[in-house]
Amino acid sequence: MKQNEFFTSRWGLILSTLGIAVGTGNIWRFSRVVAQNGGGSFLIPWVIFLLIWSVPLIIAEFAIGKSTRLAPIGAIAKTAGSKFGWMGAFITFVSTAIMFYYSVVTGWCIRYLFSAVSGDLFDITNHVNYWNDFSSGSLPIVFHLVAMSFCAFVVYRGIVNGVEKINRIFVSSLLIILVVLLLRAVTLPNASEGLKYFFTPDWNYLLEYKVWLNALTQNAWDTGAGWGLILTYAIYMKKKEDISLNAALIGFGNNSISLLAGMMIFSTVFALGGTNAMNQISQSGPANTGITFIYLPLLFSKMSGSVIINTIFASLFFIALSFAAITSLISMIELATRTLIDFGIVRRKAIIIISVSGFLLGLPSAIDINFLINQDWVWGVGLILSGFFIAFSVTKYGVDKFRNEIINGLGSDIKIGKWYNYVIQFLVPLQAVALLLWWLVSSTTWDQEWWNPLHAENLGTCIVQWFVILSTFILSNKFLVKYTFKNII
Repeated sequence: MKQNEFFTSRWGLILSTLGIAVGTGNIWRFSRVVAQNGGGSFLIPWVIFLLIWSVPLIIAEFAIGKSTRLAPIGAIAKTAGSKFGWMGAFITFVSTAIMFYYSVVTGWCIRYLFSAVSGDLFDITNHVNYWNDFSSGSLPIVFHLVAMSFCAFVVYRGIVNGVEKINRIFVSSLLIILVVLLLRAVTLPNASEGLKYFFTPDWNYLLEYKVWLNALTQNAWDTGAGWGLILTYAIYMKKKEDISLNAALIGFGNNSISLLAGMMIFSTVFALGGTNAMNQISQSGPANTGITFIYLPLLFSKMSGSVIINTIFASLFFIALSFAAITSLISMIELATRTLIDFGIVRRKAIIIISVSGFLLGLPSAIDINFLINQDWVWGVGLILSGFFIAFSVTKYGVDKFRNEIINGLGSDIKIGKWYNYVIQFLVPLQAVALLLWWLVSSTTWDQEWWNPLHAENLGTCIVQWFVILSTFILSNKFLVKYTFKNII
């Protein structure tokens, strides 16, 4: 299959790939995890793991996608060998399974954007009841349909006219909005206390292993590294496009946006939240959103004495949140669509199959929030396996050969040294094993029936669902690989 469509420029590629990385996790989950792990202390291991987990995997994904011009099934089979195509299938499935419920979360963001713009958000006396009424009603289904339809239309338009064009607008707008909100937040009374907490480390926290594991987790779930999404966008890189520099720009760009969001949220919380602020910001919520939809509207209602100004700032925040969610959802739909294209299905037909399937298979999450929480847990942890499979593929290919021939090959602006060999071959797998063990073993401590696969978040539900999917793909490996390569001209 000849590759005919490419990103028009490095800027278009960078913004589109940033659209993958920047999601709701940057704007809310990051701040919540920081609050739970010692404020500024968390930033130190967070940056370290950016360098030894996120950036190496992003480099690997760019290199694999650019060199193979195939979605994960064919890309992994071509890189690691045809016996390992099932690993690419698992990577594809995990991101697609996340797509099913992430569309629902995107719909939540859009719904609250409408509430903010209309001013309804400030007429609510009890935001907890408002959230409960909304999440248990039929509106999540409607907005799930809106989110899936819009993003599917973008992917249907193609890479240049759809994906690149919308990311240029949305990611650029997102950055501008965050800066505007930050400027307002830091001028609030007592905002400096929030910034002080955010950037001042308490060295005692660095002696706690959980802080380090949470920092690694944030990188694994937040940057898009190991999801197969960056690999998919790399298919559309030009031949002379650099790999290493682009990967560094994505990793540091993503984390810079997290810092902007963190500064904005901590300044706002400390200025307007009162004594209950830290307890509130530390709480979790469905799909790791924290209490974005419950607590932040209360803060925006106090931002000034003017309802109009409060409405403007609340609208800007939920526009930013919606844009972040939409750009990430688009990349998930593109991954699933590109997989079908590799099977010989034309884009128009592929996007219809994916969008209809995405809507239908997302309905359980839209109807039952406990189902959404279960899927978020199972496939969120599954992403760690995906990262491991990508590192394994590079190792199987030959790390030194991969680095010299592909990463440092045609179009390379920056040559990557031998340090990369050790990181991708040893450090990334070690981190993946540590994370998997920690999360799965930890789940046995918060659920006495940890073996029960019908519970939302425990070891049993992960093992059963992973076993079903992995067994299916391993048994059908020959068919998947043969059918993918059959359509390569």
